Formats: sequence, structure tokens, C-alpha cells
Amino acid sequence: MFILPLLAVVLPILIGLRFGIIQGKTSPDLIAAPIGNVVTAALGLVGFMLAFTFQMATNRFERRKELLLEEVTNIRTTYLRASLLPEPYNSGTRNILKEYVQLRAGFARNQANLQRAISRSQSILDTCWHFAEQLAAQDKGSEVYALFISSVNDIVGNYNQRITMGLEYRIPKAVYAVLFIITFLSMLAFGYHYGLHGRSGFKLTILFAVIFAVVIFLILILDHPEMGILKINHRPMLKLYEQIQNR
Repeated sequence: MFILPLLAVVLPILIGLRFGIIQGKTSPDLIAAPIGNVVTAALGLVGFMLAFTFQMATNRFERRKELLLEEVTNIRTTYLRASLLPEPYNSGTRNILKEYVQLRAGFARNQANLQRAISRSQSILDTCWHFAEQLAAQDKGSEVYALFISSVNDIVGNYNQRITMGLEYRIPKAVYAVLFIITFLSMLAFGYHYGLHGRSGFKLTILFAVIFAVVIFLILILDHPEMGILKINHRPMLKLYEQIQNR
């Protein structure tokens, strides 16, 4: 995730430098050509594509934070409304919600058992919905039951959105492909421009490549939360876990 963007900048610049040096010696009149303007425009386009891609990644990151807060609210609401239910639905719902929150809080600390946590979370939500179905069968006109069913439905919907945003939705591969192509050609032109003027610019090349690679690396870790490198602050979920454990 860091080495490939680094090479995508270093290699075309070095190739362009080599070709530019050769062309500068064989065709000195090319030095006066307005190649610098083309390079400036190309680098501006690269900057635009980086900003566009970075905005997409940050929007998804912010949406995942919003979903976390919504989930905390929905779980707490369902937990409180469960106290209005008769047994065994009262204690049954509260116990499995405690386990659900524990899974979510544990996921914030360790993502190694991601698939197991997802499977168990789905099982817990299925149990909650099974409770809702049984209550609806007993009394479809009960306002308390209707509120509980609505809360369970909110949790299920929030869970599906969270899993989709976190594990399914990604920045389209076409965007990455276009960014790579534009970057490769722009860096090729950048190196060629420096080569025509007889400048090696190796230190500048490395600096430029590192800056670009760091930005791409940040975009990738924003777009792949399952890697656990850049984590969302799960403190609201941890506080909820502490609160319901004390009840």
C-alpha cells in the first residue's frame, strides 16, 4: 500500500529523466519548448484526482462514524424498551444485547476475529427479530410491542449499513486506475522536463515520491477500515457497554 505508490512515482520520473537527458543532448532546441507548462497542467490534474479520491475516502470514513453513533443510540433505545416486555423476552433481549455490545466493543480493540464476530452478531439480531415476531403474534395492537419491534428493526438496518459501508463499499477500481495512469504519465513528463535541462533531481524525485505515496497510503487505509490501521473512535460504544453492564 505504500511501496507500490512510491514506485509508481519513482520509476516514471527516472525513465523520463533518462530520456530527457538523451533528448537534450541530441535535440538542444527542445529545451526552449513550453514543456514546463504541460508538466504544470499535468501535475495540477494529478492534484485534482488526489483531492477527488481523498474526498471520497473521507466521506466514507465520516459516514462510518455517523453509523456508529446511530447504532449506539438504537441499541440503548432497544435495551430500555425491552424492560417493558414480559418475561422471558425482557431478560432474553437484554442479555443478548449485552453480548452484542460486548462484541462491538471488543471489535474496536481487536479485529482478528472479524468473521466470528459478524456471524455471532447476525445470530443475535436474528434472535431479537424472532422475539419481535412472537410478540407481534401475541398482540398486534400493543403500542409497547410496536415500539420494541421498531427499535429492533432500526438495529438490523443499522447493522446492514455498517457492514456494507465497512466491508463492501470501496472506492471504484476505475478511479484508482485513472489515478495511476494520470500519475504515471505526469511523472514521466516531469522527469523528462528535468532531464532536458540536464538536472538529475534524484533527491527531489525521492521527496516527491514519498509525499505522493503517503497521500495514497492515507486514502487506502481510509478506504479499508478492516485493516485496523486508522480506527474510528469507539468510545461511545465502550461507554454504552459499561452502562448496560451496571444495570
